[in-house]
Amino acid sequence: MHRILLTSLLLLIAAYMPHAAQAQVRRCTASDGNLIYTDRKCEDIGATERLSSNGIIGINNSHVYRGCARSVQDLAYSLGNAIQTSDVNQLAGLYDFSGASTASGYRLMKRLEIIAKRPLVDVQPMYSGGYDPYSDPYAGVLEFDQDGAVIPRPAVRPRLVGLRVEQTLANNSTPSRTVFGLRKNLGCWWVHF
Repeated sequence: MHRILLTSLLLLIAAYMPHAAQAQVRRCTASDGNLIYTDRKCEDIGATERLSSNGIIGINNSHVYRGCARSVQDLAYSLGNAIQTSDVNQLAGLYDFSGASTASGYRLMKRLEIIAKRPLVDVQPMYSGGYDPYSDPYAGVLEFDQDGAVIPRPAVRPRLVGLRVEQTLANNSTPSRTVFGLRKNLGCWWVHF
């Protein structure tokens, strides 16, 4: 009898107690691109709200992670991780298959499977568009302003064009290189051949 009375009393107290506010964890992106987890509003700390993980519901209502690389650094890290773990499915998740036919998709998967099986040495960015003095007809020619000071030429920034994957073959001594192009689609970075 005492247990029933005690349980009823506790339930009655719990029903009339004000509900405690639960802290909500927010994912924010700072102005420098870093991810910040906070319980405050993103605007309060000078950041912007970042969408939650791109999850989709798979077979039997199981949660399947389907994220994408928001930066080339994330893409390079995911690419290296997929090859180190020999996970061809993770590697295929980084590839932009848009516009590929079924037969082409199967050929690409076989090629990705071969890449995923090789030991990884390094993943490096590839740049293009730097200054080439041999193609510049005015190389070495200086321009002066009206005061006689040299007018500096604008610096040409190289453009990121791909990721180079350095690997070895199965004997662990013969080098192998694969070059992936980069493509940005729907706010995500993808690799392609």
